Amino acid sequence: MDNYFDIHMTADQLRSISAIGLAHMGDAVFEVLVRGWLCAHGKATGKGLHQATIRLVRAESQAEKAERILPILTEEELAVYKRGRNAQVHSIPAHASRAQYSAATALECLFGWLWLKGDRERANELFGVMMEEAE
Repeated sequence: MDNYFDIHMTADQLRSISAIGLAHMGDAVFEVLVRGWLCAHGKATGKGLHQATIRLVRAESQAEKAERILPILTEEELAVYKRGRNAQVHSIPAHASRAQYSAATALECLFGWLWLKGDRERANELFGVMMEEAE
């Protein structure tokens, strides 16, 4: 049986997943990281917890945070990011611009790719850079 908590996909397997598929995975990964960050920083209290999570996972916030890591991405990571940014999305939330939503999709694609690749350490490193100013 596969261990889906500790998945390690090959480069060929990762290439076979669409950018939207990677972003789907990355959306969940990013939210788990945000929830963990909120708990670890004592911000997981009462009724504001859900709203705090939403503020950090919204497209606008993700797009802003993506800008912080672009200069430190490897060539391969940047290629995955661009793959996600260029994904054909058909519906954009009213609160986000197309550019913000594309950047958020790109970020989620990158985090999905890192997670499925099994590179939790790099995902954590990038997340830490994004969250530095939020502390």
